[in-house]
Amino acid sequence: MPKLHISTDLPACVVQRSRYLLRTLPVPASPAVVLLSGGLDSATVLAIARNQGFDPCAMTFRYGQRHEIEIEAARRIARQFGVARHIVVDIDLRAFGGSALTSEIAVPKGRSEADMSTGIPITYVPARNTIFLSFAMAWAEVLGAADIFAGMNAVDYSGYPDCRPEYLAAFQAMANLATKAGVEGRLRLKIHTPLIQMTKAEIIRRG
Repeated sequence: MPKLHISTDLPACVVQRSRYLLRTLPVPASPAVVLLSGGLDSATVLAIARNQGFDPCAMTFRYGQRHEIEIEAARRIARQFGVARHIVVDIDLRAFGGSALTSEIAVPKGRSEADMSTGIPITYVPARNTIFLSFAMAWAEVLGAADIFAGMNAVDYSGYPDCRPEYLAAFQAMANLATKAGVEGRLRLKIHTPLIQMTKAEIIRRG
């Protein structure tokens, strides 16, 4: 925050009161980019970012997913939390296919968490999180934000390669080498995944 000068030509009581107000004014919250899909996980992460004192800037993707209702859900969540900046980015990943979420492949239903943790499921969208995090990284640099929040959880990282802690650590290291702000040392980007060790049941209790 810029340092403000208070003229000492003012009456002493005014100077004293002004200095008190400057000391007690809330420090503006730092911006943080939050990946907001419209689901439970991302809504919980948005709440966590807000509770940690960040000014969340929400980013939602319309990537050709079969359930467009997610986009409207993300808008409602952003409004509910009073998010001032919420952008919806259009990227059509249907051009590549390869996933039950972006093509006509049947989505499996009724799978247990144990089943979901075995192998890489057909709901994996090739490189989706790398694409999403790259957009988030770019927006964070423009905003001057050093923090990105994402909703990966224990069920996700057991089955999806781009949700695993080692992947996220590698992306974070790359981001600090691939951006002007990182190279110049103005920002050290950090990716927050507060749900990474949590099951769906734990997330529901937390949310």
